[in-house]
Amino acid sequence: MIYPINPADFAAVVTLANHVHGAGYLTEKALADIVQQGIKQQLSACFLAKIAQRVVGYRISFAAGQWQPDKWCSPSAWPVAIEDMAYFKSVAVHPDMQAQGIGQALLQRSIQVLKQQGAKAGLAHLWCQSPHNSAVRYFSKAGGQLINRHENRWQHLSAQGYHCPRCGKVCCCSAAEMVLQFTE
Repeated sequence: MIYPINPADFAAVVTLANHVHGAGYLTEKALADIVQQGIKQQLSACFLAKIAQRVVGYRISFAAGQWQPDKWCSPSAWPVAIEDMAYFKSVAVHPDMQAQGIGQALLQRSIQVLKQQGAKAGLAHLWCQSPHNSAVRYFSKAGGQLINRHENRWQHLSAQGYHCPRCGKVCCCSAAEMVLQFTE
């Protein structure tokens, strides 16, 4: 089932994130900070999936107006204004539970709340080197459209202790900047 992320689940979410995305990807302190960016109008757009009390997936999303575009963003190519754009920060589903609709269920629940918060679209930077290109396929299946491709998107995180599961110590992976417009 799908639930809002709460502090009691932070350790399990961090463990899953680091298992799927690589050591050093997320800490409990960072999670506590970024979950706040998903709360607007007393609604949280950050969710987790549990099966038999075990966290098997999560989706972290930022509310429109509560995140800042960086150098890997192309706002002039976006179909909505910056203040109307939410940000899909991170998602992971345990490898043993993938291809069962958990990721899509988390995304749809997040979209539901982001729309209630006033967002008109959501932006994501998707890992182009994910196994079988699953990240881009997952977001495309939901209706995401490619805006731009950014080489070495996460390389700067390597200096902060991130260990890419594909590249190793220095991440050279690319990101697909994609936008998903919300329907009424």
